[in-house]
Amino acid sequence: MKTIRIIVRNIRDAFKGVFRNFSLSFASISCITITLIVVAISMVLSENVDNFTVIVEKDVTIVAFLDNELTSEQIEEIKDKISIIDNVEKYEFKSKQTITEEMRDSSEVFDNIMKNWDDDENPIQNTYQIKVTDINGIKKVADEIKNIDGVTLVKYGEGMVEQLISAFEFIHKICIGAVIALILVTAFLISNTIKITIGSRQREIGIMRLIGASNLNIRIPFIIEGLLLGILGSIIPIATTIYGYTELYKHFDGHLFSNFIKLITPVPFVYKTSVVLLVVGVLVGMFGSWRAVKKHLKI
Repeated sequence: MKTIRIIVRNIRDAFKGVFRNFSLSFASISCITITLIVVAISMVLSENVDNFTVIVEKDVTIVAFLDNELTSEQIEEIKDKISIIDNVEKYEFKSKQTITEEMRDSSEVFDNIMKNWDDDENPIQNTYQIKVTDINGIKKVADEIKNIDGVTLVKYGEGMVEQLISAFEFIHKICIGAVIALILVTAFLISNTIKITIGSRQREIGIMRLIGASNLNIRIPFIIEGLLLGILGSIIPIATTIYGYTELYKHFDGHLFSNFIKLITPVPFVYKTSVVLLVVGVLVGMFGSWRAVKKHLKI
């Protein structure tokens, strides 16, 4: 029972501290809110960038066009050479007949043009379609395939793929830098808020010391106060994340610009993000309070 009374008293004192210095507390809550909104935006961007990268890695294919004069044995030799290239995950041979049928099925225009072609008239080339394990090494793989005898052309969207990956990595780094900077600023602001609070409550602290309160008992309400600031500051960012991202997903029908760039489905992503925001808010609030108590509370 004594432990419960101590816990209840500490929580009560923390609430009093928040509302007694409401203007300072409001400044800390606002800073936490802004920080967590940026954290939420950064997480949404970062996770979707990772998702885009996975899609790029899964969908980008190197297409090696083969000379139509090659024999079956020569085509098999090319397959053997492709199979021993580092970073090749899998490969598939597509004959010009198969490609022609797929093109005819995809468009009435193609069907009308190609339906009367025989093998000699068909200008489409046999191909190998290759997937790589690491997208960052796709150019090296494409260059090696290009040097194989019998391969007339290699295409994989060169230039665009590298630019996409580079842009994704840049966005990811910017997000991380912004989040770290804002978290540090927020922790500093909370620390100063608690420091001023401590200065305004020196008489109260002196009385607590006179009646035998331990250092821990004096410190705990301030740390709980930081925890409360973190919780209060996380409410708006969490609501914004859940509602905002869900509406964003609905508005863009689950993808940006094209079906190629797909967004992560809201559930359970928004709830996982909300938990992270709450934890970050609480930790930032408690760290700011702990720092202030450690450095400025002379007891």
